[in-house]
Formats: sequence, C-alpha cells, structure tokens
Amino acid sequence: MRRRLLGRPRTAKERLWAWLGPAIVTVLGGLPRFWDLGRPHQLIFDETYYVKQGWSVIRNGYELRVRDTIVQGGSTFNVPGDHQGQVADSYFTNGLHPTAYGTDADLVVHPPVGKWMIGIGENFFGINDSFGWRFAVAVVGTIAIYLVGRAAWHLFRSATLATIASVLLAVEGMEFVHSRVGILDIIVMFWALAAFVAILADRDYARKRLADKVAGMRDAGTFIGSNRLGGPRLGWRPWRWVAGICLGLGTATKWSDGFYLVAFGLMTVLWDLGARRAVGVRRWISATFIKDAIPAAFTMVGLTIVTYLFTWTGWFRADNSYQRHWAATHPANQDNGISPDSSLFGWLPDSMRSLWQYHVEMYNSAANITSFHEYMSNPWSWMVQARPTSYFYESPKRGQQGCDVDSCSKAITSLGNVSIWWVATVALFVLLFFWLLRRDWRAGAILGGIAAGWLPWFMYQERTIFTFYAVTFAPYVVLAVVYICGLVLGKETDSAERRRVGRLVVGGYVSLAVAFFVFWWPLYTAQVIPYRQWQLHMWFPSWI
Repeated sequence: MRRRLLGRPRTAKERLWAWLGPAIVTVLGGLPRFWDLGRPHQLIFDETYYVKQGWSVIRNGYELRVRDTIVQGGSTFNVPGDHQGQVADSYFTNGLHPTAYGTDADLVVHPPVGKWMIGIGENFFGINDSFGWRFAVAVVGTIAIYLVGRAAWHLFRSATLATIASVLLAVEGMEFVHSRVGILDIIVMFWALAAFVAILADRDYARKRLADKVAGMRDAGTFIGSNRLGGPRLGWRPWRWVAGICLGLGTATKWSDGFYLVAFGLMTVLWDLGARRAVGVRRWISATFIKDAIPAAFTMVGLTIVTYLFTWTGWFRADNSYQRHWAATHPANQDNGISPDSSLFGWLPDSMRSLWQYHVEMYNSAANITSFHEYMSNPWSWMVQARPTSYFYESPKRGQQGCDVDSCSKAITSLGNVSIWWVATVALFVLLFFWLLRRDWRAGAILGGIAAGWLPWFMYQERTIFTFYAVTFAPYVVLAVVYICGLVLGKETDSAERRRVGRLVVGGYVSLAVAFFVFWWPLYTAQVIPYRQWQLHMWFPSWI
C-alpha cells in the first residue's frame, strides 16, 4: 500500500545523502552570501525604506516617518519632501540615525514581519553596521538553498536531484543578489518556500498514515461497506500547521504570499483526493471534502489569519501607531466620508476597525504606484529576464576606488542566471504536458508554485512593477529545471550507457550554470571593473 502511494522506498544511504548533499551546498552557497556583506556601506535601492522601517519597528513597535527638518550648526532647516529620504539615508550611512526620524507614525504599504526580521539583524550588529542591515536576508537566502533541496527530495526521491536543486539555487543570480540587499522580497520567497516544503512533507505523512490505516482495515476485514465509502480519517496533520504559520508570516511580509495560500491549499486537497482514490475509496470526492478539505481550510487558512494578526502586536500595543485610534473618531454606524462600508464592520472592536481602515489605506497607496520608472517591466518578460533591475551603480574614474583605467563601473544588478531562467521557460511547456497528459503530480506542484508567484501580477498592468518580484518564485523555476534534469538522467531501468550520457549532459549543464554565475559575479557584488568590461557583462542591447 505504501509503495502504491509513495513509490519505491529509499535506502538509508539515499536518505542520508538527501540531507547531506543540500546541507553541504548550503554551507558553500552561504559563504559568498555573507562575504563582504556590508559593501557598499550605503543604503541602496529600496533599502531606503526597509532598513529605516526595520530599525523603527524594533525600537517603537511601528514605523515612524523620517524627518522633514535637519539641524545644522544650531539652526533648523526644512527639507523638501523629495529629499527627505535622501537626508535620512545620509544619517544612516554616517551613523547619525537617531536624528533620522520625526515623531509622526508613517503610512507604509507592507505589513511588519519582513521589517521585524531586518530589524533583528540591525539590533544584533548595531544600526551603524551595514552588515547588520542585510544579515536577515543573507540568513533566509542561505537557508532557502537547503529548503529547495528538501523540496526536490520530496518531489523526486533522488538525492542527486535534491543536490542539483540546491546548487542551482545557490548560483541563481536574482536569489543571490536579494540575499545581499536588505529588502523584503526574498523574505516573501523564504516563507512561501518553507510552506511548500511543509505541504510536501504533509503529503508523505498523510499517505503513510492512509496506507497503514487502510492496510490494517483490510487485514481485519473491515474495509468494506460504509468504511470503504469514505475511508479512514487521517487525524493530526502537524505539517499543515507549519505551512499555515509560514504562510501567515509570509503574508505579513507582503500580501502577495496570500496567493500561495490559495495554490498550496488546493494542492494539498487534490493530493488527498488522489490518495483516497488510489486506495479504493468509492466516494473519494465527498470523503476528501469532508475529511480532508474542511480540516485543511480551518488549519491552513485559520492559522494564516491568526498568525497574520499576531504579527501586528507592536501596532496594537503602541498608542501612537498609524491610525491606531481611527475608529474612536469614526463611529461604525455613521457615513464618515472616508470608509463608506464602515458600518459593515461595526461589530468589530475599535482596534480591529482601525486596523481595517489602515489596510484600506495601505491597499490604495500600493495600487496607486503607477509612475514611470526606468527599470519597470511587464510580467511577460520576467521568465526571460529581459529587463533586470539596477540596484546600485557608480562610475569611478582612474585612481578612485581601485580603478586603474579611465572609466570604471561598480554595480549591483538583480539579474537572474539566464542559463536557469531560459531553460525553465522551455520547461514550462514540458511540465504542462506531463501534468495534463501524463497526470504527473510533481509537474503540477511546480507549476502551481510558479503560477502563484507570477500570474497575479498580470492583473496589475497599470501598476509600476519590476522583474525582481520574480525572485518569489525562483525556487520553483529551479525545480522546473531539475524536473528536466531528471528526464535527461533517465529512469533506474534505463541502460547504463543511457544513464551515463544523461549524467554527462546534466553535469555539463550544472557546470554551465556555475560558470554564468561566476561571469556575472562582479555585477552581483559591486566590484570595480573597467567600463568596457561592464558592457561585456551587460551584453543584451536593451540592458546597455
């Protein structure tokens, strides 16, 4: 029964290397992520928001606005709104952060978890240390290397493919850059990936329990009549609890992780549906709905919501956080001109109504980000990395910062490893074929991860969006490539020559991916290189 539901049992050696292989790669992949992490010692790109907000939530429990005044020589000067962030940036760079904040709470567009995590690193290493600004993202970016290996093990039951998955994520350029820049997107990716590994572990756990229970019932002669109509209940599902908590933390970093809740929730129920059908349950649809889908909804959705609300504890406890007492001045049963539907939530406590109003303003603020940006891109172009985002660029001249030619470049560019992304673009069609026509659940799971992170952005064609948002589904892009690697390696029943050729092809491909990573290393880590060499690295005309 277990073989029918889970396939051939793996040996102790295979299981050991399924742990060791990704673990070794994680250590090796973590070294370049932490190497010289504090360079450059200045806020780059959206660090101007999240490094400041992270320090504020650690100190106050909520975000404070940066100052609109500056004190110099005993005199106070007003700072124009367009330059307030720049002034605060210089405060952080030069160790003057206590004067960066005013006294008013700030309206922000993202929940607090990612900023809490960034703030913990800042608190641990000190706010004057740019290593601390980026410590949290380096940690989660490194752990993600191991998690994608575990995901590959659950999907393919191959220690080789699990290790390949970890190697590919370790050299995936966009994931690497985000592991070294103090912004939220890799934290969003991390919590969704952790939830994915959890539901894969739950699939194995549930199928083992189902196999054991049904086998026991058959041996006892009780798997007949009404018992066979529905099959046994599977009881406690601890990995679903883990998934719900992780998705709550991810959604409390950016709301976009909520799409993973939908995708993963559907996946886990469909897997239960297939399992009950495979063991011979007659009414497997109704049984799955009653015994699996409803408990899954309460567990995963309920825990996601509870976890999400819990992360707002700092906002609830503070007296001056943004809109904290909005409900007190806007009675629920009056049309206050700000929230016309406020009476709909009149039964909620004032604190919850205030939080709801804050969320309305957060959504409106995010939806209205429509101004032109030089690096904005359409989601159609993300898989081929047609418009990478430049996070940092300087052009030192001869004698500056080690530049020994007339003109140099020093850049950090969020460019995905195209040897991975381009193969994954083709792999999408292969996965669709195997999912729809061969009913391969693994292909469907990988496609679900990509779809949850990618497809929702097509609804926001008017909004200013960037290719680097794709980092949230980079692990599933890697798994799509690993799926192709598994096909190339062949089956255990294939001839030795066939498998030898497969190993050579896959080994050559992985080596190519590592070579691409090394080639773009200077653009990932702000190395000072001659300008002509920078042009060579940015070899697509639209990128120059």
